[in-house]
Amino acid sequence: MTTQQVDVLLVGGGVMSATLGTLLSRLDPSLKLTMVERLDHVAHESTDGWNNAGTGHAGYCELNYTPEDAKGNVSIDRALKINANFELSLQLWSFLVENGGLPEPTNFINTTPHISFVWGEKNVAFLRQRAEKLSAHHLFADMEYSEDPAVLREWMPLVMNGRDASEKVAATRIMYGSDVDFGSLTRNLVARLEESSQFNLLLNTEVVDFERHRNDKRWTVTVRDRNSGKTSMINTGFVFLGAGGGSLPLLQASGIEEADGYGGFPVSGQWLVCKDEKIVSQHHAKVYGKAAIGAPPMSVPHLDTRIINGKPALLFGPYAGFTTKFLKAGSKLDLIKSVSTDNLFPMMSVGIHNMDLTKYLISEVMQSHEDRVATLRGYFPDCKASDWTLAHAGQRVQVIKKDAKGKGKLEFGTELVSAADGSLAALLGASPGASVAAFAMIEVLEKCFASRMQGEWKAGLKKMIPSYGESLIDNAELLKQTRERTLSVLGLKK
Repeated sequence: MTTQQVDVLLVGGGVMSATLGTLLSRLDPSLKLTMVERLDHVAHESTDGWNNAGTGHAGYCELNYTPEDAKGNVSIDRALKINANFELSLQLWSFLVENGGLPEPTNFINTTPHISFVWGEKNVAFLRQRAEKLSAHHLFADMEYSEDPAVLREWMPLVMNGRDASEKVAATRIMYGSDVDFGSLTRNLVARLEESSQFNLLLNTEVVDFERHRNDKRWTVTVRDRNSGKTSMINTGFVFLGAGGGSLPLLQASGIEEADGYGGFPVSGQWLVCKDEKIVSQHHAKVYGKAAIGAPPMSVPHLDTRIINGKPALLFGPYAGFTTKFLKAGSKLDLIKSVSTDNLFPMMSVGIHNMDLTKYLISEVMQSHEDRVATLRGYFPDCKASDWTLAHAGQRVQVIKKDAKGKGKLEFGTELVSAADGSLAALLGASPGASVAAFAMIEVLEKCFASRMQGEWKAGLKKMIPSYGESLIDNAELLKQTRERTLSVLGLKK
């Protein structure tokens, strides 16, 4: 059996692995990298354009990033953090565009105003407070707010036409929000990596076993060609598990102590899609509303302008559902196989204390086409059911982990789990996902390549991401300089 010697093994051909591979190859071109992807091409699971919202998540329109407490106070801390983290991705993409690492920006990112829209007295009061707090901060200083139906009709005619004139409504808008085709972005990043003799891409290849070398902090990973069934070995100094929902079972298979207690709760999604050019041409925005009570974050309703593989479309959803698969192209046994003695109690605890979520997911699965269209009419009153078809979105696996009392806790964000010696790292979870790929992969570098990050890599990373090491939340002048550059390079400010 052949054994390939590499410095870094990237498991999964999505935006996270592609981003980490890009950073590493730029910081040290001598590193030998191998990427393995179980499907026949990269960016075909969570990163595919149809399998995610395509929103450049910056906290501009996503109301779940600004929760309201029992007293009605709106917190903006998470929105500030996500916005600052998204700016890191914009800086990296700008650098790559300027230096030949990415093509013309319209191939993967396009200006799409980000709008939050609500109706009803209570929701309007919430949005008003949210807008006041956010717009007072330099990160959100360009946010517009209006309760005037005439103004909102200019912003989003499909949403306002046919609506009851007496209905109390409100919306906020950021003009330079973005629609990101993460599939196209990833395919372009991998294409550039393939130009190097130091990079090897193995498609139709899955990881089947891990062997840890305690003496030299290396791993021997056994992989199998899914076409021929033949196995081979990869000896590597570092393993990154960036396989979306598939990362959890791989992390468990690695056997590292840090994986103990982790479990996953899979959630599926569906979209209503309209490709009628007459309708699509009337809407140019991402309009996000408030999620239903009990809904997971990935189910925040939104009426979206999308550019996928260069073609425009209008999407509404997502409608959540439950499946035992961890990947869209996974197995119905994924959830069962992930249960172990280490995570059984946390997973049972989460199941018992999240019955509302379970009931919500079941109700979503049972909906008819007319039920889904009825929800759509809250955002497009004049829509016709015959103009919309159902499409399946991607799978997300929400993180379950032990809390301080040893019980289970359901997390809706992303989480990095790494071995103490820095030889392996896995990215788990979902929202805000791909949008903060640069931030997430910098965290991998800082945890797993600490000595090099404190040395020669720091200057190299700052060249790619000028604000690295500084706070865009605290430094208004740095944010101004950074944003002016990225909006210009990426063509987001018209």
